[in-house]
Amino acid sequence: MISQLFILSSKGDLLIYKDYHGLSTNSNAADGLYLKLSSLPSDQAPVVMEHEGGHFLHTRHRGLYFVISIRPDDSPFMYLDFLNRLAALIRDYCGDLSEAVIRLNFALIYELLDEVLDYGFIQTTSTDVLKNFIQSDPVVTKPFSLLDLSSVGLFGAETQQSKVAPSSASSRPVLSSRHPQGDQNEIFLDVIERMTVAIGANGSLLKADVQGELRLKNFYQSCPELRVGLSEEFCVGSSELRGYGSAVRVDSCQFHESVKLDEFEISRILKVLPPQGELTVMQYQISDSISTSLPFHLFPSLERDPGSSRLRIYLKLRCDLSPKSQAINVRVQIPVPKGANSVSQDLSSPDQSAELTPNTQSLSWNIPRIRGGSQLSALFKVDVSGCFSLPSVLDLPPLNLSFQVPSLTCSGLQIRFLRLRSERPTPIHTWVRYLTQSDSYSVRLG
Repeated sequence: MISQLFILSSKGDLLIYKDYHGLSTNSNAADGLYLKLSSLPSDQAPVVMEHEGGHFLHTRHRGLYFVISIRPDDSPFMYLDFLNRLAALIRDYCGDLSEAVIRLNFALIYELLDEVLDYGFIQTTSTDVLKNFIQSDPVVTKPFSLLDLSSVGLFGAETQQSKVAPSSASSRPVLSSRHPQGDQNEIFLDVIERMTVAIGANGSLLKADVQGELRLKNFYQSCPELRVGLSEEFCVGSSELRGYGSAVRVDSCQFHESVKLDEFEISRILKVLPPQGELTVMQYQISDSISTSLPFHLFPSLERDPGSSRLRIYLKLRCDLSPKSQAINVRVQIPVPKGANSVSQDLSSPDQSAELTPNTQSLSWNIPRIRGGSQLSALFKVDVSGCFSLPSVLDLPPLNLSFQVPSLTCSGLQIRFLRLRSERPTPIHTWVRYLTQSDSYSVRLG
């Protein structure tokens, strides 16, 4: 049973709050809870914690904290699934998930919560069921520039050639049938891969893992069976080589319970009857056996100016993608010594920027886009109050790199086709998008 529900922004602002049992007359518990969450590294924060005598459980989506308080004897697994499903519902009905989206659609979200939870007990999280009861219309924000196909060109038809979708297509809400857009028969499939890479100070590769998923977004009401054709060379575990092309090998693979696998072993075809809304069809993992080269190599150099308290940081970033590909939203997070108070910079192009954040002891180098085969450099001179030694600087945390690479999968996985088994002559539009992004991409300094 859920007692309280919070949705907090990345800065701790209280966006949504529900108290189902009158245990608290205000939401001040959220402030202390946020301080506890934000004081821990994002990859180490426990999902269940005790605060002021209460038991809280949280998940994080797009920088937002979804938090609930539960009884000590409740099993957390059902509620974890509920929080993930709640985030997916907001994406379904509002088109996206961000702080701005929640602020604009708070009335719709409260209406969703009234239907999903009854006095703290979970009722339903089905998009198909809820669309019959939700009356509020979503306020749609301008989609993120990654989906602006005029500049990036992410979507394509089965052959990935010339068929493209409007820039806002995959980020608009799933509307009910009373809306004029609700009868559009469109299905989007995202192949999203997240890389976890660790590189030693000598440039050696310490770790390279990939977490991938096939995420389906369905706008088609009463959708018939959908057939998803994967690469014929797709292998799971130590399976023998398949097909005639380069093998696409993954270490493990999990499917949604609605996926039928009777044609998977022979033809690498998934069959699914998708509900309206968002569905993760398949998840897979690759550990330390990526078939392609790493997309980036970062070469850092740190030295202290003689006779001064200034640290010189020289960075060279090489993009090893194909010249036909490009990475966007690239950011290098550089740790700096305690006491760093100012920085001067010399960047290789005017569209780049840098920002020093003393309270987090970090320096950000921001690159809007970088094309494959190119190389960028940056020189930073950081003034540090007090004394420091170069050996102590080399004990700083690793550099971290974040990025997005559209139209590319590092595993090599491709979608051969999306086909619907339907007897009705209804025009149906299917689209596929590929995206590789960083989960953790670190380079050690010493």
